[in-house]
Amino acid sequence: MEVKIAPYPFTTIEANKGIAYVRLECVCKEFQVKDNPRNSLCINGWRFAPIELIDVAGLVPDAWKGRGLGNRFLDELRRASVLIHVVDASGSTDAEGNPVKPGSRDPLLDVEFLEREIDMWIYQILSKDWDRTAKLIDVLRSDPAEELAKRLSGLGVTRAHVEKALEDSGLQGKKAASWTQSDLQAFASAVRRYSKPMVIAANKADLDVAEDNIKRLSKELKGKYVVVPTSAEAELALRRAAAKGLIEYLPGDSDFVIKSNVTPKQAKALEYIREKVLKRWGSTGVQEAINRAVFNVLGYVAVFPVENEHKLTDHEGRVLPDVFLMPPGSTARDLAFAIHTELGERFAFAIDVRTKKRLSGDYRLRHRDVLKIVTSPH
Repeated sequence: MEVKIAPYPFTTIEANKGIAYVRLECVCKEFQVKDNPRNSLCINGWRFAPIELIDVAGLVPDAWKGRGLGNRFLDELRRASVLIHVVDASGSTDAEGNPVKPGSRDPLLDVEFLEREIDMWIYQILSKDWDRTAKLIDVLRSDPAEELAKRLSGLGVTRAHVEKALEDSGLQGKKAASWTQSDLQAFASAVRRYSKPMVIAANKADLDVAEDNIKRLSKELKGKYVVVPTSAEAELALRRAAAKGLIEYLPGDSDFVIKSNVTPKQAKALEYIREKVLKRWGSTGVQEAINRAVFNVLGYVAVFPVENEHKLTDHEGRVLPDVFLMPPGSTARDLAFAIHTELGERFAFAIDVRTKKRLSGDYRLRHRDVLKIVTSPH
């Protein structure tokens, strides 16, 4: 997918929807087989599983009031399970997205700014017709968590998110009619933390001025957000060089190998990336930000289902054809339903391919499990 890239505000106007990939160690090496991936890719023993990624326009202050492209951005946000907030760690972009002298903007302000915009967006939705919601809860004895989850369901907010937010903001059991404006804002902020968790991609990490900022971001946001030093420009350059056959490089690698003759200019650019990004930070950070968002923040696990537990094949003989990304707490029965509704309905038990043990429907899936689903006859 080709998208427009330019150093000025609102280069992205319409959201760019595309497929990105999480990277994990494939089980093919462990079982010493050559796999035939169908819903994913396997390159040099690394499995790349697809996820949907939405690239949205940056926000300006008071976007929640509809300023700039605020409404459009926030509408796209509804669908997101996790956010990757790309922050200019070099401090060379102001609050409005305009270029400024490197080091003159504190990237921590950008993090706080996005938090506030989302908080106020949620608060605005809650505060509209709050009296009616309070009446439903207090007078008609509606379940508070159920009622509030219903109000926010369009934002991808679940009952579990609401219950945690009520507890965090100390509003459990408090009459809804007595909630103050600050109560509503505290609740909205807690809802945001649980329903829209964030990874901070500290971009432009190749610039020397960014190094201290990244260290400070990591220290200030410790325990709150994962901060990943990132150079999107370096990642793009490496992928383009790999596509042309100049280098051997996989997204997430800590280095690359030059495969063919490169011009002095290309060699200089590649060496800059190696020294300023890969040796300094361990990777370009792009793949790590995606992986951390899916596996660390959301807690998803990758599971490999097979039909033949001896040959590791599906019914067409493909070896380890699929990998499924499953939410935390998913069971063997959930996996069966994810593969096919009928498989879930007829689920009898699963078999752990490694141990050959039978597993019940409520077995909690683990990362890199290889399972066979066994069904009962009609």
